[in-house]
Amino acid sequence: MNKKSRRDNPLYAAGLVGALGVQVAVCIFLGYWIGSSLGSRFGDPKGWTLGGILVGLAVGLLSAILLVKKVMEDADG
Repeated sequence: MNKKSRRDNPLYAAGLVGALGVQVAVCIFLGYWIGSSLGSRFGDPKGWTLGGILVGLAVGLLSAILLVKKVMEDADG
C-alpha cells in the first residue's frame, strides 16, 4: 500500500501558485510605493515609479524562482 504524499494533493499545488502570485504582487506594490516616495522627494515621479515597479517585478520573480527551486528540492529528497 502506497502512502500518498501531501505534495500529491491538488490543493497544495493551488496554494503554492497562490502564494507565488501574492509574493510577486507584494514585491511589485512595494517597488511602486518606494519609487513613488523617492520620486516625490527627488523629482521625476514617473521615472522613479516605473523604476520601482520594474525592480519590484525583478525581485518578485527572483524570489518566486527561489521558492519553486526550494520546493522542487524538498520533493526530490
